[in-house]
Amino acid sequence: MNNKISKAVISRLPRYYRYLKELIDQGVERISSEELSRLMKATASQIRQDLNHFGGFGQQGYGYNVKSLYKEIGKILGVEEDHHIIVLGAGNLGRALVKYNGFSEHGFIFCSLFDVDETLCGKSVNGVRIRTISEAEEYVKTHNIDIAALTIPVEKAREMSVLLYQAGIRYFWNFTNIDLQLPEDAIVKDVHLLDSLLELSYRICNEK
Repeated sequence: MNNKISKAVISRLPRYYRYLKELIDQGVERISSEELSRLMKATASQIRQDLNHFGGFGQQGYGYNVKSLYKEIGKILGVEEDHHIIVLGAGNLGRALVKYNGFSEHGFIFCSLFDVDETLCGKSVNGVRIRTISEAEEYVKTHNIDIAALTIPVEKAREMSVLLYQAGIRYFWNFTNIDLQLPEDAIVKDVHLLDSLLELSYRICNEK
């Protein structure tokens, strides 16, 4: 991907993709940047600027072909390629991730679960085998893994993220409530669930 494209633009691409899928499901064939801006609560100029980073895709006086734009953004996001994921932590959250079939529809393939509880070793969740967490480093070295999802306790998260980084993982989906301490070339997407709830709590308490 072009490194000159800002993180803000990249973070908006999944929203475009999601909204376009909704439009397709509604039978909408084309849409203008103004119409899309009202739907997404963004400015039309921002949408045009974002899409121009990748070629624009629109036609003056016509707007965007919804199916075509959806497909092109999907290509940009890499949904036509498979991305292999391991999950560290076979508790409720880790199992829920693996059980959700919507991820595989977009090329995200769960390859293995790892857990500190050795009694879970050999069991499966949605066809994905659980292994002991001590096997994770070697598994990464011998399999083509792109992403490590972390749903393990805090005390293990930093240690395991470093080991997996050293084994070759550069992309982390972090569900723990800590910030990982990894080199700059590691890409970490934090999903702090408590942060989201605390923000809602603030809104509840301050917007009455």
